[in-house]
Amino acid sequence: MNIILRLLITAAVAYGLTQLLSGVHISDFKAAIIFAIVMAVLNAIIKPILIILTIPITIVTLGLFLLVINALMILLADKLMDSISVKGFWWALIFSVLLSVVTSAAESLFKKENE
Repeated sequence: MNIILRLLITAAVAYGLTQLLSGVHISDFKAAIIFAIVMAVLNAIIKPILIILTIPITIVTLGLFLLVINALMILLADKLMDSISVKGFWWALIFSVLLSVVTSAAESLFKKENE
């Protein structure tokens, strides 16, 4: 049940952010749910491989390169789905940072309510 709640929170935040950011567009909430599922799969399979391959760059940049990896995950989801469009790398970077921050805040609110 926890996974479903996290996917719904991510979908809601992603859909809400697309209403605020002009460079990222998700067609409807159903597409946002599919986007959340695609991102979960990409983050489980592809992201760890990218992190291992880019350890030297990540160390040199003191971990800031992980933001680039997150943006690349957003762009890869854009390529895999027709119902989402991202206008470029910088929009993907902004979207990924905001998605991470707002999703973390929303999940912490739900955890405090459930305790």
